[in-house]
Amino acid sequence: MQKPILRSRAFLLGLALLACALAFCAWQLLFARGDEQSTDDAFVSADYTVLSPKVGGIVRDVLVEDNQTVKAGDLLARIDDRDYQAAAASARAEVAGAEAQLANARATLQRQQSVIEQATTLVDANQAEDKLAQQELARSQHLAGQGAGSVQNAQQAQSRFDVSRARLAQNRAALVSTRKQTDILQAQQGAAEASLLRARASLQRAELDLSHTQLRAPIDGIVGRRAVRVGALVAPGASLMAVVPLNSSFVIANLQETQLTHVRQGQRASIAVDAYPGVLLHGTVHSIAPATGVTFAAIAPENATGNFTKVVQRIPVRIALDPGQDGDRDRGTRLRVGMSAEVRIDTAMRRQQLQQVSAR
Repeated sequence: MQKPILRSRAFLLGLALLACALAFCAWQLLFARGDEQSTDDAFVSADYTVLSPKVGGIVRDVLVEDNQTVKAGDLLARIDDRDYQAAAASARAEVAGAEAQLANARATLQRQQSVIEQATTLVDANQAEDKLAQQELARSQHLAGQGAGSVQNAQQAQSRFDVSRARLAQNRAALVSTRKQTDILQAQQGAAEASLLRARASLQRAELDLSHTQLRAPIDGIVGRRAVRVGALVAPGASLMAVVPLNSSFVIANLQETQLTHVRQGQRASIAVDAYPGVLLHGTVHSIAPATGVTFAAIAPENATGNFTKVVQRIPVRIALDPGQDGDRDRGTRLRVGMSAEVRIDTAMRRQQLQQVSAR
């Protein structure tokens, strides 16, 4: 008699426990899940840099190995620079020649100023002689008119005056010509200065090309996708290797568009990386992409033609990882770009704000 009663009580207790479990699951589904958005379509990423040379040539040295840690400024590879050394030496010679031409033009212009001063002094002297000759002529003509002087003296004074006037005119013309020559010399000096600027620009370009034969790390990181080898002929723009800054990695979570209703910048997020079970990272919503993932695809979907099937789109959300956390302590040696992850974003605060606004 007691066994059926015990069985009934156990059955009722089981039903009660099942009802509690179902109620808890329903609460989690209706309320708890509404306070967070999660996705397993997430991965670790980083703003890595693909290194390409700006000049072409034969690779002389490769100083790093695959997966090697480097610092910003470290020398990674060298291109044979003999051609660029010769170009730089030729550019330096052109600069030296242009500087010599400019110095010669300046010296000629300075000498021309002395010539102008001499011509001006000569004209001043001629003007004094001309004035004296004119006075002498006037006196001789006056004396000849009164019969106190001879006609011959008057004629000689006239001749001296004419010679003086002609010499003055000649020296004045020479002064004008000398001053005009100054304009030509100034133009030549300007041309020499322009030539020097061109030569210096060519030298700067040659030295810049020479410096580009050394490929240096732009950031701290780890070398990856090393495709360059010693002796290879590389062209400008060819992809040689990449430097991945793992210490500044982040997570990209591709959320469905229907999940973004309450997702905002600054919300807290938790990240579980598949490669490290039990390690929970924390971060913050850094930004939300301006478009869906397929918008920037090489071949974008065209829904204006044919049969249309509505598909829920996904939008990338960038999660910035918190520094100094336990799981992040050696993130530079543990996380790798492309690792799969699961992300949960806490949207409870946003929902509470909307509920308060609705209550008002």
